[in-house]
Amino acid sequence: VQLQASGGGLVQAGDSLRLSCAASERTFNMYTMSWFRQAPGKGREFVAAIRWSGGSTDYADSVRGRFTISRDNAKNTVYLRMNSVKPEDTAVYYCAAGGSMDSVMVVTRVSSWGQGTQVTVSS
Repeated sequence: VQLQASGGGLVQAGDSLRLSCAASERTFNMYTMSWFRQAPGKGREFVAAIRWSGGSTDYADSVRGRFTISRDNAKNTVYLRMNSVKPEDTAVYYCAAGGSMDSVMVVTRVSSWGQGTQVTVSS
């Protein structure tokens, strides 16, 4: 599946931002989806995941309570709502697709990656 992420930008600490990731396939609703991020000089880290049905989600401790992942299967799109952003949230954000929650939470097990969108949070 091909993924196209968008919605990044420059925001101030405390602001909100919504990222979107559009998928190319009509079978999008069969994929479990996730978001990762990669800060300069660091490895890619898991942020959030959502099951194909939208009924189950999981988050990294660093974003739990501030970020919300959701999906609209009719639009083949997954979203990441980022509230109360912090400078440490600055990174390139990537959407990812896979067959299960386990597979989309580990970098080496992801099936497909989007191209990334830059989020920069100023203090």
